[in-house]
Amino acid sequence: MLVITRKVNESIIVQAGDTTIEIAVLDTAKDRVKIGVKAPREVKIVRNELIMAEVSNVEASQAVSKGALDALLNNLKK
Repeated sequence: MLVITRKVNESIIVQAGDTTIEIAVLDTAKDRVKIGVKAPREVKIVRNELIMAEVSNVEASQAVSKGALDALLNNLKK
């Protein structure tokens, strides 16, 4: 992980091929940092906690589905 120190109104540029993304520090207050991201519309920008919640939900639904299937098979064998 690259760690960069920036002040309010400073930014960094991320370039990947023909895509340029600018990440700017807009404001800081206590333990929070307000960040602005300027990127092409086709670039998907998602908060990490939303991705982690989605992964957890998929894993939980797969576990429930497998458990429900096992229970159904056990009931059918009886």
